[in-house]
Amino acid sequence: MARRRTADSGTEPGTRAGVLPAGAARTAVLESVAGWVPGEPVGNERLPADWDVDDDWIRRRTGIGSRHRAGPGIATGDLAYEAASRLLARAPAVGEVDAVVLATATPDHLCPGTAPALVARLGLGTVPALDIAAVCSGFVYGLAVCHGLVASGLYQRVLLVGADVYSTWLDPADRSAGVVFGDGAGAALVAAGHSGDPGELLAFDLGSDGTGYGLITVPGGGARARAGGKPQEPGDAFFRMQGGTVYQHAVERMTGSCRTLLDRVGWDPAEVDRFVPHQANARILRAVADRVGIAPQRCVTHLDRVGNTGAASIPLALADAADRGRLRTGDRVLLTAFGGGLTWGSAALRWPGTPGTISTDSTEGTQHVAPR
Repeated sequence: MARRRTADSGTEPGTRAGVLPAGAARTAVLESVAGWVPGEPVGNERLPADWDVDDDWIRRRTGIGSRHRAGPGIATGDLAYEAASRLLARAPAVGEVDAVVLATATPDHLCPGTAPALVARLGLGTVPALDIAAVCSGFVYGLAVCHGLVASGLYQRVLLVGADVYSTWLDPADRSAGVVFGDGAGAALVAAGHSGDPGELLAFDLGSDGTGYGLITVPGGGARARAGGKPQEPGDAFFRMQGGTVYQHAVERMTGSCRTLLDRVGWDPAEVDRFVPHQANARILRAVADRVGIAPQRCVTHLDRVGNTGAASIPLALADAADRGRLRTGDRVLLTAFGGGLTWGSAALRWPGTPGTISTDSTEGTQHVAPR
C-alpha cells in the first residue's frame, strides 16, 4: 500500500513514526494544523450594491470585515488539496498517513464522496478515505472520529481536512447569508501518542437534534427532493438558514456542550487558555464565551477576516492564532461548534507546539501553517 512519507520523523532507527514503545498508554494527539483560503479578500465595501448594506452595518451584526470566494472552476476538493498538501509538505516530524477524513457540507458531488479523490490527488495511494457531513460541526466531529481511529490502534496517523465552498450555494438575492459565509479549508494531522503528550486530545462531547433538521438546509438535489416527484423550485438549489432560531440553538447547544466537557476534563473555565469556537458570528461567539465564563481575551476569533467558513473555521482559526503567537505548547484549548442537522460538539486538548509562519500569495490564496 503506497503511503506518502512527508518528512523525516525524527524517530530512532527501526522505529516507525507513530508507533508507541511497549507498555505506553496509547492516545491520540494533534500533531499540526494548517489553513488555506482562496484569492483576494472580498471586503464589505465590495458586496453587491442591491443588498443595501455597508461596512458598519455588517460589522455590528456579524463582526465580519471580509471573506474569500473560491471563484469560477474552484470546488471544495481544490481547497482541501491546497490546505492538505501545504500541511504535508511543511509540517516537520511527520510520517506516513494511514487514512483521510474530510469534513464538508459542500462536497464536489452528491455521489461519490470527495475524500477518495483528495487521497488520489495527494498521492497517498489506496489509504481509506471518507466524508463527514456534520455541516459546521464537521471539524469537531472529524477530530472525534480520528481520535477513535488512532486510539483504537486501527491507524497510526490520520489526515483530517475541513473544507467548504459556500459561495457555490448562496442565493445572490440572500444578503443575510451572503455577508456571513466565506470559502476556506483547514487540515490537521492526528497521530498516536502517549498520555500527557503535548497535543493530546483529551475528551469530546457530541450531540444532534434532528427536530431542527430544516433550520439549515439546501432543499433540492438530494434523494428526498427527487423522491417527491415534483419539479424543483428555482430557489431549492440554494442554501437556506432561519437565522434567528439558529442563533438561539447555537448559543444554547454550544454553551451546554462546553459546560459538559469542562466538567468531564476537570477544568474550571478560568483555566482554559484559549477558547476556539466555530467562527459563525461575533455575537454568537461572545454570548457563548460569556455564558461559559471565559474571558474575552482568551477567545480566538478569525471570522473578521474570513467570515464563516463552515467546517474549515476552527482549523483556520487555530492556525491563525498559532501564527500570531497566541498558542503555546501545553495550552489548554477548548473547541466548540454548531451546525446544521442540527449538530454540535466540543473538544478539549493540549496545544502541540510552536507557531509556524504565514505567507500570502494573491494568485493562490493565503496560507496558515502551525507545525508541532
